[in-house]
Amino acid sequence: MTTLNPGDTLTLDCPKITRTVLALYAGASGDHNPVHIDIDACQAVGIDDVFAHGMLSMAYLGRLLTDWVPQERIASYEVRFSAITPVNSTPVCTGTVTAVEDGLAHLDLTVALPDGTVTLRGSAALTTDR
Repeated sequence: MTTLNPGDTLTLDCPKITRTVLALYAGASGDHNPVHIDIDACQAVGIDDVFAHGMLSMAYLGRLLTDWVPQERIASYEVRFSAITPVNSTPVCTGTVTAVEDGLAHLDLTVALPDGTVTLRGSAALTTDR
């Protein structure tokens, strides 16, 4: 069993978000929104290039959690998207335990780009008594 204490932090360096990653994620998720896979469609609406699916970042955060504890210990998990993840970026996921009480470890979660831009903020609660 993983012991969780306030201040504990875990990070996950995501792989580079390439066009191939975006195409594969689009196929796996069924989300074929052109802003994620078609540069011409992006440029037609004033966006310079494609960008990652928000749910891809959320999936990487989920991996961060399940690398830490078994999936059945995730009691809650929520996120809010705050910025886009550009193609060819290398995001970093971070989870920090903020409190442990009543059998739950509460975490603050972020996904950030190398320049410090936070693209996703969230929280999770993990059970401590299994």
